[in-house]
Amino acid sequence: MSIGTAQTRTRETDAATRNPKRLLLALLGERLELGLDEPLRAGAYLDVLEGAGVAGPTARAMLDRMVLRGFLTRDRVGRGVEYGLTDHGREVLREASERVHSPYPFSPQGQGWTLVTFTVPEGQRTLRHRLRAALTWEGFAPVRDGLWVAPGEVDLVAALGSLRDELPESAIVAFRARDLPEFPLAGTVRSAWDLETLRGAHERFLAAWEDPAALAASVPPVSALTMLVSDWLALLRADPRLPVGFLEADWPAARSIAAYRARRDELQDAATAALVTLSAR
Repeated sequence: MSIGTAQTRTRETDAATRNPKRLLLALLGERLELGLDEPLRAGAYLDVLEGAGVAGPTARAMLDRMVLRGFLTRDRVGRGVEYGLTDHGREVLREASERVHSPYPFSPQGQGWTLVTFTVPEGQRTLRHRLRAALTWEGFAPVRDGLWVAPGEVDLVAALGSLRDELPESAIVAFRARDLPEFPLAGTVRSAWDLETLRGAHERFLAAWEDPAALAASVPPVSALTMLVSDWLALLRADPRLPVGFLEADWPAARSIAAYRARRDELQDAATAALVTLSAR
């Protein structure tokens, strides 16, 4: 098998496995970053998402699910339908944008560790799932029963956002901490965060995007940018920002950053023009 054929198959596999919701979030985030906050017709969403490998019926179902979750609005305009962001949707995207565009996306913020314990009633499983998802995005992992740890000084107020209003009083207890030399955290880190799986996430991102040929001519620039940002979001979610002392010397995070920025720079102008055109229709 030639290198070119292998790369093409890798990209086809990525397109088949990308999460439709994450692709939609990537598209919404790029529009918001450009100040394009007005509702957009359903067909425009479908054009971009189909270019990124999402079938039309799947894209329509995802848009409607995001309405039910309070992330999008849905309004009929003439014979068509438009979808726009809710205040909740804007808040979530703006919080995520800080890390998406961070100059140091895989470095911990501050020293030491942030520890969290929480209790959410069994009857509030959806809330508990959302809380765990928010903690995971910020790099937390469970290291003992009921104890989650993240590298650095995590801003929990910002991390939890509107979830704080939904959680029962005293549901969360959090601490700042540093590990003692006599009881090092290294072993626990390697069990809480699977470093080989994490390395694999970086390597998959690099296989898809490190080579400039990853930008297939058949994919519209705005769809390609949506795919790139979607993959970047997946990598950011997977990587907990561990201190370099816990990582091997050849850790691939720096290469991932370079690949993301290079491909983004190549796509930015054409994708921005396409997004503005879509919004003007």
